[in-house]
Amino acid sequence: MSAVTEKRHIPDRLGTSASRLFASWEALLLCVAVLIFIANSLASPYFLNAWNLSDATFNFTEKALIAFAMALLIIAGEIDLSVAAIIALASTAMGTAAQMGVGTPGIVLIGIGVGLGCGVINGVLVAGLRLPSIVVTIGTMSLFRGIAYIVLGDKAYGGYPPSFAYFGQGYVFWVVSFEFVLFAVFACLFAILLHATNFGRRIYAIGNNEFAARFSGIRVERVKFLLFLLTGLMSGIAAVCLTSRLGSTRPSIAQGWELEVVTMVVLGGISILGGSGRIGGVVIAAFVMGLVTFGLGLLNVPGIVMSIFIGLLLIATITLPIIIRRLRYGKTA
Repeated sequence: MSAVTEKRHIPDRLGTSASRLFASWEALLLCVAVLIFIANSLASPYFLNAWNLSDATFNFTEKALIAFAMALLIIAGEIDLSVAAIIALASTAMGTAAQMGVGTPGIVLIGIGVGLGCGVINGVLVAGLRLPSIVVTIGTMSLFRGIAYIVLGDKAYGGYPPSFAYFGQGYVFWVVSFEFVLFAVFACLFAILLHATNFGRRIYAIGNNEFAARFSGIRVERVKFLLFLLTGLMSGIAAVCLTSRLGSTRPSIAQGWELEVVTMVVLGGISILGGSGRIGGVVIAAFVMGLVTFGLGLLNVPGIVMSIFIGLLLIATITLPIIIRRLRYGKTA
């Protein structure tokens, strides 16, 4: 009696490259973006106009600039909730400079410089003194916004030089705005920084296991300080673009943007617990949120409804992966 040996094939759990592609969060987001685009085009006859589509990009480009830096910070296990307040303080400084007759180059440098300065403050408190980032940035959020209210009160600064308007209102070619080009350039730069450099690998290592990263020789505090500096820098650049687009400065400028930026990052597949995520997902998430808010705007949906939607979207993007993970482990257990 001869034993019959049967050859067993153990399939790869990840499947083919095509199945991995369609199982990825980025692919799912891309499908959602396409569906939203189709829904908007059917809901409003004005949506497919080239200039209207160009205007739609203004709904996310400035927030996405901050989201790129915020993504790196969250991957490293930290967060910055003061980004909107940094915009307010930088815009206030630019408005004050404009009232004093400073030209466009000086105004831009002041805006970016204030952003960097705020990033240094957050970095020193979190990386230098090892304080919890969520507590520190809630405090600096109140501090920076409070200074803007003290300086401006109920007033608004305007009177910016005509050339300053280009950063938020100018077009590089036809319907392609300067802000959208800036968004594309920084998307590429941050993707390279995170996915193709040793610095990016250090960010992932810190987010996965900070204790092990220290024993691997990674200077954790230095990396975190640089990330807060980078977030402040991008907030300053966003302040220049937003102030230029609005043409004025108010202490309430960018109110609530910290929630939308974090939502954009988490929706893009960046784990709120740190250690995982890709810039490509944040780029697609920016388009998704921009298309949704612009589509709702064309339908005259009130702003408070959009705020409710953003809050629900943040809750859903945090809880959905956890639910899926538990269901998956429950099935395999």
